[in-house]
Amino acid sequence: MNLFADALAWIFSPDRLTGSLPLPVALAQHLAFTFGAVLIAAVIAIPTGWAIGHTGRGREFAVALSGAARAIPTLGLVVLLYLLFGVVYKSQASVVAFVSLAIPSILAGAYAGFEAIDRSVIAAARAVGMTPWQVLWKVEVPLGLPLLIGGLRSATLQVVATVTIATYVGLGGLGFYILQGIQLRDTAQILGASILVIVLALLLDGLFALVQRLVVPRGVRARTAPDRTAPARTAPAAP
Repeated sequence: MNLFADALAWIFSPDRLTGSLPLPVALAQHLAFTFGAVLIAAVIAIPTGWAIGHTGRGREFAVALSGAARAIPTLGLVVLLYLLFGVVYKSQASVVAFVSLAIPSILAGAYAGFEAIDRSVIAAARAVGMTPWQVLWKVEVPLGLPLLIGGLRSATLQVVATVTIATYVGLGGLGFYILQGIQLRDTAQILGASILVIVLALLLDGLFALVQRLVVPRGVRARTAPDRTAPARTAPAAP
C-alpha cells in the first residue's frame, strides 16, 4: 500500500512541473505522437478500407497485410526503423513505426463496417435511384461508422502503449519516466508513470467507446432497442 502512496506522491509532487521534462510536456508529447500517428494512419487506411468494402475487391490482400503487420514485434519495428533512419530522424522513424502499427486496425474497421451492412439495404438504396456516390456517403459510410470507430479505438490504444516503449530510442513522452526510473531504481517513479499511462489509455478507450455509441444511426438504435411498451409475456400456468 505504501508503494502506491509513494507513486501517487510522485505524480502530484511539485517537482513534476520542473526538470528536463516536466510532466505536462511529457503528457503533451505522448498525446501528440499518439494522435498524430493515428491521424496519418487514418488518412491512409480509411479510403483504402472503404474502397475494399464498397467494391469487394482486395479483401484477401488487406486481411493478409493486416495479419502480417500485427505479427511484427512492436519494439523491434521501432528499433529497426530507428537504425535505418538514423539518430537525427528518430522522431520520424518512431512516427513511421506508430503509423504502421495503427493501419491494420483502422483498415479492418473500415472495410468490415461496409461488409457488415445488410445487402438488402444497399439494393433498396439503388432501387430508389441513388447513385453509387450517394449509396457510399448516405448509406454505407453512416452504417459502417461504428466498426470504423472501433478500429480507431483499437489503433489508438496500440499506439499509446507503443509510444511508452519508444522512449528506448530517445523519444519523450510518459515512457521517459519509466526508463529513467529503471535506471535510477526508483520504484515509485516507475509505478507512478505506469499509472499515468494506464489512466491515459482508459480515458481514451472510454472516449472512443462513447463516440462509437453516438455514431450509431438513430434508425439502427431504434430497431435494436427492446420494445418497452409491449406487454410482458407470462409463462403458461402449470397444469
